Amino acid sequence: MSKNLGDLSRRKGLENNLFEQLGISASQTGTVDAAEVDRIADEFLMGKANIYGSVTFYDFLRPQNQGKKAYVCNGSSCLSAGTQGAVKAELGKHFKDEEIGEMCCLGRCHENKSFHIGGHNYSGDAINQVADIVAGTQNPQDKYNVACLGNQVLTGVFPGIDAYYSLLKDVLKSSPDDLLNELKTSGLRGRGGAGFPIAFKLESCKNTNDTQKFIVCNADEGDPGAYSDRYLLEQQPHSVLLGMIIAGYITGATAGVVYIRGEYPEAVEITQQAINDIHAAGYLGENILGSGFNYQFKVIKAQGAYICGEETALLSSIEGQRPEVRVRPPYPTQIGLFNKPTVVNNVETLASIPYIIKNTGAQYASFGKGRSTGTKLVSLDGFFKKPGIYEVDMGTPLSTVINELGGGFRQAVKAMHIGGPLGGLVPVAKINDLSIDFESFAQNGFLLGHASVVCIPEEFPIIEYVRHLFEFTAHESCGKCFPCRLGSTRGAEMVTKALETDYKMDRTLLNDLLETMEVGSLCALGGGLPLPIKNALQYFDAELKAYFA
Repeated sequence: MSKNLGDLSRRKGLENNLFEQLGISASQTGTVDAAEVDRIADEFLMGKANIYGSVTFYDFLRPQNQGKKAYVCNGSSCLSAGTQGAVKAELGKHFKDEEIGEMCCLGRCHENKSFHIGGHNYSGDAINQVADIVAGTQNPQDKYNVACLGNQVLTGVFPGIDAYYSLLKDVLKSSPDDLLNELKTSGLRGRGGAGFPIAFKLESCKNTNDTQKFIVCNADEGDPGAYSDRYLLEQQPHSVLLGMIIAGYITGATAGVVYIRGEYPEAVEITQQAINDIHAAGYLGENILGSGFNYQFKVIKAQGAYICGEETALLSSIEGQRPEVRVRPPYPTQIGLFNKPTVVNNVETLASIPYIIKNTGAQYASFGKGRSTGTKLVSLDGFFKKPGIYEVDMGTPLSTVINELGGGFRQAVKAMHIGGPLGGLVPVAKINDLSIDFESFAQNGFLLGHASVVCIPEEFPIIEYVRHLFEFTAHESCGKCFPCRLGSTRGAEMVTKALETDYKMDRTLLNDLLETMEVGSLCALGGGLPLPIKNALQYFDAELKAYFA
């Protein structure tokens, strides 16, 4: 069925995109009403049930979102910082209770107190200027530290469009095979968490024959605590765009889709403007630079669903379907967006391509550690004295990032959740054992993931954080597989019962639940959640044992 729906959605192409139409229809009231569901179903030849199923899935389309005018961030970093109760109280002076909703992580983790009004994000001291924000006189821009220790791949100064895109002239004179070999030599691996070599994906797509192919940038950076993708899209968008153009030339794709989470409205605007600029400069469109190569971009604004960070769910989302995870094989490089060969990669991964092509794969591979080559962006939250985005060579000691770049903690911290909600829960005692690379984290029982760091202060109960993780997964599950959909809900119920009554959890039962989710889940959402909870049980047993029989 989903394959047929993908073909139907392809009828009108990317320009008249079904998913985008749902967002437009919800923009005035916060949801898509029944009459609009009927109209869209007729226009796109979709069943009304299919359209209704999509509408009711997303946070910013579902009926419960109707009438919302302000949103409070409920991400992990703001939760552990303990700032959001006061934020909601202040917003309550200007909005009715039913006009205030929630968004999961606005990427303002460096200063917390995050909220959203009128299509823009705010944080920090901005909560004291809500009246000015409502009146439209407050600037939503934020500032955070950006620095590099080691080789600078992603954080350099942009030299201007013509100077930067001069590389494209050389690319279009090269053979796709030669460019692909440079990426193979570089060892570049996916920076979104999985660490899968990008050259494998590009080669698979290149070798799949079809009349249409796509490059999709997964900018649905939903990991609470992570804002490195937001940094790239807002401050270095051309590295991402040029990386996608080069990937398109290698594979034979003629269209790039930048799927940006709705919680990053500024990133959507800035990326679209960057696309307009390079189109005007002659680096996009038909027969680019007289090479015979055609390429266009489409920016898609997401509507609030963490599961869309999973590549197959993201593709279903662009098609206007419910973003359910697809069974693989076939892989997206064979049957992807609109059932056409598609490469999906994370923002940071694609942004690394121009450096590699310009400076050779061998140079990129020369820095890093083992199979973790190149550099990595690290996001530090507001518990650091110098929070911000830091670029470091793979293999840099975690202690260097925390103490030298981040300036150490500004208050007592007992753990760091590194790599998003599915990443490892790292006790501070393990800091000296880890370095910023895939292997170090895996060998120590953690996950590098996005390399986002959310600190948990001494006074924050670990059991509350465990409940937060279960509840997050239950809310964000696509619902397709039982272990994730039911396991996360049962886990949240179990922990809540232990917190609010004299019930004591059975550790064997909890371990069985975690194993079922880990082994049986269709994707990394249900399969990855057990990792931080197992870390909590291992390293904070003394704090948690009161809740177990």
